[in-house]
Amino acid sequence: MLASYTTRGLVLTEHEIAVPLDHARPDGETITVFAREVADPEGRDRPLLVYLQGGPGSEAPRPTRLPSSPGWLDRALTEFRVLMLDQRGTGRSTPIGVLPGMTATEQAEYLANFRADAIVRDAEHLRRALGVERWSVLGQSFGGLCVMTYLSIAPEGLREAFVTGGLAPIGPRIDDVYRATYPRTLERCRRYYERYPADRERVRALRGRLESDDVRLPSGDRLTPRRLRQLGNLLGMSTGAEDLHYILELPVDSPAFRHDVEAALAFARNPLYAVLQEACWADGGSTRWAAERLLPAAYQDEPELFVGEHVYPWMFEEYGALAPLREVADLLAGREWPRLYDPDRLAANEVPVAAAIYAEDMYVERAFSEETASLIRGLRPWLTNEYEHNALRADGERVLGRLIDLARGRA
Repeated sequence: MLASYTTRGLVLTEHEIAVPLDHARPDGETITVFAREVADPEGRDRPLLVYLQGGPGSEAPRPTRLPSSPGWLDRALTEFRVLMLDQRGTGRSTPIGVLPGMTATEQAEYLANFRADAIVRDAEHLRRALGVERWSVLGQSFGGLCVMTYLSIAPEGLREAFVTGGLAPIGPRIDDVYRATYPRTLERCRRYYERYPADRERVRALRGRLESDDVRLPSGDRLTPRRLRQLGNLLGMSTGAEDLHYILELPVDSPAFRHDVEAALAFARNPLYAVLQEACWADGGSTRWAAERLLPAAYQDEPELFVGEHVYPWMFEEYGALAPLREVADLLAGREWPRLYDPDRLAANEVPVAAAIYAEDMYVERAFSEETASLIRGLRPWLTNEYEHNALRADGERVLGRLIDLARGRA
């Protein structure tokens, strides 16, 4: 324990441990993993719920109360203490930016240690360090992929598991992921322009301006047409269409427009996301820039269409913060990744699991999630069209409560 604090309505306890960079080499280099324990003042002896954040490359939320954040925290604290884990490479857990003093090959080897399997083994080190026999886990999006990995390699550490928008296909099916998510994104574009028809011409005109003029963002990066297209990543959230429209309605030359565009494309803050986004889906095999290879022809025919959660090799040229990782990203795209999931262990699972599957999820394809749910013994799925991918954030008390009831056989 590093320190403990009492804030308005919360008791916060900080934990920090050293773990191997490469868990296959326990006597080798170590990194630091940080976690913040969050408790209600009246619930300091409750069991632990570990929160696995979406991403990859994002730290756990920083909790507050009055108002409560994240939105599911109050519901969780009625039954648990919550352990907000900063996944390796994020927040206070040996954060990753540029890796000076290493060759590109050395950097790629280093970053290969930052996928879900390593995050789960870090969690197990922390569980043992805290003297916890078993704990519960909640995984949002990429955090759900971490839960699947946990069930595959260390189920003995789990009391129960909850997943929101994070059941991935099992096996080396990276191309299938992008073949499915592009049509979802194109459908969101169609709906967006139905709601805001004038924005179609506005985006066309804006693209023309960006092709001819050197429009600079606050970072100094040039705003290009293909970078503008990435604003479509907003469209999979419950307020995404409005968030996108409110950016596009701003005058292009205004500070607000340029700041808001850059804030919506925050790869500079969490470069690990761009480097490992495709790799986090790779349950074996190599990714080979899947999003780039499988880009539909519709994007050539209608340049005003937006893309979604897709990472491209050109980003490591146009984003100044990513440029030092260009060669590293290429090496990782060609890497043969080991398996993350154990189909036999999942088929024999004994951990109570409940998962929310969003019927029109733009980022995690429903069909694959339903398929995977059927392959994890005892998993109780909740298929719903009431929510988008950010349901845990948008209506956390109901979503988490429903999953707890499902896992415990009360619903």
